[in-house]
Amino acid sequence: MISLRGVSARAGAFRLSDVSFEIPQGGYGVVIGPAGSGKTTLLETIAGVNRTLSGTITLAGVDVTHTPPEARGLGIVYQHAYLFPHLTVEQNIAYGAANDASAHEVTERFGLTALATRGVGVLSGGERQLVAIARALARRPDVLLLDEPFSALDPRSRGNARRLLRAIYAERRFTVLQVTHDFAEAGLLGDVAIMLDHGRVLQQGDPEQVFRKPATPYIADFLGAENVFAGFAQPTGEAVAFTTGALTFYALGDAGAGPAHAVIRAEEVSLSAEPAATSMQNQFRGTIVEIVPSGPISRVTIDASGTPIVSTVTARSVRELSLAVGNEVVAGFKATAVHLC
Repeated sequence: MISLRGVSARAGAFRLSDVSFEIPQGGYGVVIGPAGSGKTTLLETIAGVNRTLSGTITLAGVDVTHTPPEARGLGIVYQHAYLFPHLTVEQNIAYGAANDASAHEVTERFGLTALATRGVGVLSGGERQLVAIARALARRPDVLLLDEPFSALDPRSRGNARRLLRAIYAERRFTVLQVTHDFAEAGLLGDVAIMLDHGRVLQQGDPEQVFRKPATPYIADFLGAENVFAGFAQPTGEAVAFTTGALTFYALGDAGAGPAHAVIRAEEVSLSAEPAATSMQNQFRGTIVEIVPSGPISRVTIDASGTPIVSTVTARSVRELSLAVGNEVVAGFKATAVHLC
């Protein structure tokens, strides 16, 4: 378990302020946020590298707020590996390992046996990062802290390393807190997502819930929501009417009357030649102004009475619907797809 209650800390001029969250025993937490939000400072405070100014830090049920780093029973992997330059790969992994068998196991599983006798100075950035992860796991820690652990790896190696780490985690069930700027990665790995910015927790919860229902338009924008609209909400019986520009959307929820933002993921927006004969409440005719292909998916932007609406559709749909800039289409989305914040 990792539990922070009202934790404040300082690193130079930067300050963490009143940070509180909990990762249950055996849980996998992911910290997301822009550069400079305090993600690394947070990990270093949990590890004891930074002194806590106020609040409490509990690891595996033990208050470690004033415990030295070496006595906290955790492993940490930094973005830049920080290996011992005078030791070989084998010696780096063995340093602090629970036992020889543990060091040998992770060396094999991460495919590092052939590199065991090499000095770390001749390794690529990705190889160094794998050694750093293996070294932390060889300790068999109760808590593992990961600071952008896959950033130096190429896409294929990154996917393999994620799967391997997740497999070892499933076997041992230690508690993990990983820092990333990639929310797709957070969704793949995490049980708990913590959105951090300017040293404060803005939102936390299930990654899917944070992704689908961001607490603020700032969070929605950071998480890559393609459609974020400022407007005015007005409850109308069971639904909420949301007006932005010349359009009025209908959403479900208990939002009160007043200024608000509507968030709609692009994958929730369908395109058709004519209005669909369904119960879909939100359908708007518009003109295609941009089509941006990205592999099997295309990002299509339409202008609906002056309001841009973005949809992501498959390449097959682009062909079947004969989508092209200048064509008129109908963009539709369900009331349940509209999140008000």
